Amino acid sequence: MSRFVFRCPLRWSDMDAYGHVNNVVYLRYLEEARVAMFFEGARTAGVSTFEGELVVVRHEIDYRRPLVFLPEPIEVETWVTDIRNSSCSLRYEVRNNDVVYAEARSVLAAYDAKAGHARRLTDPERAWLEKFRDDAAPTA
Repeated sequence: MSRFVFRCPLRWSDMDAYGHVNNVVYLRYLEEARVAMFFEGARTAGVSTFEGELVVVRHEIDYRRPLVFLPEPIEVETWVTDIRNSSCSLRYEVRNNDVVYAEARSVLAAYDAKAGHARRLTDPERAWLEKFRDDAAPTA
């Protein structure tokens, strides 16, 4: 299957006193990739029900090497590893060409904001998620 690739520009302010991208900034990169994937990408495919109806319930990040400022955008590859009744699991690689700076995992739950609890994924949502399903381990 395919992976969603988001080109994420680095900002000079992403760096910390040690001269590399601060660990907390990686969460922003993952967020920007998810927004592009679930809101923009899904909407383009005709699935708009994810918008405002997904919540993060878990993040894990493994930092592989320091990322210093680069003038060109880095890539955040995102793919789906598990689809359940009301949630899905994602994997990510934060990379530049063949260099992987971080690998991450997230669990997202479909959420009904009006009712204040998780909801089941719809059939169109599940079908769209399947397009990005890849149970393979990261490439690096």
